[in-house]
Order: sequence, then C-alpha cells, then structure tokens
Amino acid sequence: MTTYSYIDTPEALDAAVGRLGTQTLLGIDTEAAGYHRYLDRISLIQISSRAETVLIDPLALTDLGCLSTVLGNERIEKVFHDADFDLRILDRDLDLRVVCLFDTQIAASFLGDRGLGLGAVVETHLGLTLPKAFQRADWAERPLTEGMKEYAATDTVHLPTLRDTLRDKLLAAGRLAWAEEEFERRAQTRWVAPDKTDAFLRIKGARDLSPGALAILRELHAWREAVAEERDQAPFRIVSNEALLALSTEAPTSVVGLRKIRGLSSGLIDRRGRDVVAAIARGLSVPEAERPRFPRPERWQRDPEVDARGDRLREARGRVAEALNLDPGFMVSRGLLDEIARLNPGSVDQLREVPGLRRWQVEVLGAELVAALHAPTR
Repeated sequence: MTTYSYIDTPEALDAAVGRLGTQTLLGIDTEAAGYHRYLDRISLIQISSRAETVLIDPLALTDLGCLSTVLGNERIEKVFHDADFDLRILDRDLDLRVVCLFDTQIAASFLGDRGLGLGAVVETHLGLTLPKAFQRADWAERPLTEGMKEYAATDTVHLPTLRDTLRDKLLAAGRLAWAEEEFERRAQTRWVAPDKTDAFLRIKGARDLSPGALAILRELHAWREAVAEERDQAPFRIVSNEALLALSTEAPTSVVGLRKIRGLSSGLIDRRGRDVVAAIARGLSVPEAERPRFPRPERWQRDPEVDARGDRLREARGRVAEALNLDPGFMVSRGLLDEIARLNPGSVDQLREVPGLRRWQVEVLGAELVAALHAPTR
C-alpha cells in the first residue's frame, strides 16, 4: 500500500512545497477529466520524492503559483512518464513550466522498449505490476475515493527508482546524451489551442458522406457540442460519433424515426429527441450550393528522383534501427526522411541544417543517410 498526503488547503500546500523544494529529484504526474468532462481540466497533481508522496487537489486550491518554485527549479530533476500532455495542461490551466526534465517513456524508447505505457515500462525494468482499476476514472469528481487516491499515488511513487534504473541502462548503452537532448526538447512543450474550425469533418467516416449528409452532420455536431458544454460531459458521452454518422445518413425526421438509429438511448430520445430532429431539419434545409464539402487535396507532381532517395533513406534507417534495436519511426519519422530526400544535403554538415533533425540523429545515422542519398542508382 502506498502512503501519501492529500493536499487541499493553502497551509498544507505551503508546507509540502517547502519539503519538496529541498529534494533533488521528484516524480510527477497529473490527472485530468477529459474522458468524462467537456473540458479536460487538470484535476490532480501527484508528486513523489524519494521520501514521500503528495496528492495536490487543484480543484480545492485557488492558487498553485507556489509550485513554480519546485517545477522551475533547475536543481531539482523532474521525472515524468510521457510528459507531453502533463506539460500542456500545466501550462494551460496553471501557467506552470517544467525545467530539468527526465521522461521515462523517452528513456525506454532509447533502450528499445516496444511497450511504452507506464505499466509496461515499470514491469519491464522494475518487475512490478501497477494497478489498472482507475485508468478511466472521473478525476473531477469529489470526494475522490480512497481507491482513486491510492491508484494516483502509485503512478508516481516508482518514478524515482525507475529513473535511476533507466538512466543507468542508458549510460551503459552510451545513449544518455541522446535521451537528454529529447528531454530538453520535450520540456519546451506548451499548450496550443486546438483548431475547432470544421471539426465535424475530422470525425472518422465523415469523408464517406454526401454533401447533404455532411450538412446534417455539421448541425448535429454543433448541437452535441452545445449539450456537452452545458452538461460538462465529454461529447462522445452525449452521442457517439457512429450514431451521428448514422443520423446524418438516414436523416430521420421524427422522434419515432430516431428509435431506429442504433446507438441512441431511449433516455436521450425522450429528453432531447426533438432537438435532434430539429438539427437534422436544419441540415436538410441547407441549399445545395452551401453544403459543406471536403477541400480537394492539393495536386503535386511526383519526382522519381526524390522518391528514389526517400526509399534509400528508409532502407538505411531500417538497417541502423535493427542494429541498435530501436523502432525505426522513433529514430527518424517518415516525414522528416521525406524532407531530407527533398533537400538532398550533400554532406553531414549540410544534413545538420535540416530543420527538426536532432544532434543525436545526425550522430547515429547521419553518415548512412548522406551515403544513401548519393548512392549510385541501380
């Protein structure tokens, strides 16, 4: 059983920050409510030193600015697992930044792990099994159950030891500097507001709809967003995407007709059926010339030489990745290889100028990529 302190008063927070500020390493995680709520607001912050674990309640505390003295302290190493989302919501919700980051998911990737969830990495490197019971819990509910608190504490209590183990293995493999470069880049992650323009077009399956059905889908999507925001529920909990697509295709014009649509509950139809029918009617009334359509993809001329260079680059990446037991896509993305093929650098020095290419990537396979670019054609 993991012991922890639950922090929900300013006095307890000040005391906890004072203790944490004396440490040299902290394991950190956050919980949000996006699976259940319309807004995935930060709902819990877990921090483990080598001596204690604290659970900080952002919903009970109006001012968490004092955490900046810990998160922004360059003398304290902060250990996250897959920090990307945590860094984004800390930035967005609390205006907090993290420096001196160690990301155990990145570290595991450099060691050739294929299972990269926290549970898989902990099991692989520490031989421990983490609980899974509350992975989909609603972290915005209050009070949190004791089981939820225990689960949340378990997410960080092993991070200091996991960091030590992974760091030792990276050092032994000669890959610590590679990982540290990625840690530095990951620490720059900030919140960027998503583009909600024409979000209905990004629903999987929308591309198969006719313009008329897309007009209905647009209205239904807007209706669902409004209801989800009003009820503070995740949109898919109001109506699934699959049900929206079926409604858009079949376009029932009565509440009775809604009952034939798979995925619509009787309760929703009873409470909101008329609103759904009204949204469908609005979609049906859109003039043909004003119905939404997917933008036509840009046409581009294929360059056989560039394509051939790209193929050779992927082959070179594959050889090096196999030799190092690393995932090829983790080593260099396909998109970046395509850009290298287009730019066609003539030397390793020129390769270093390719935007987005890391120093460690140049070190690991720069010579092989340049050789592949300029290999004689067969």
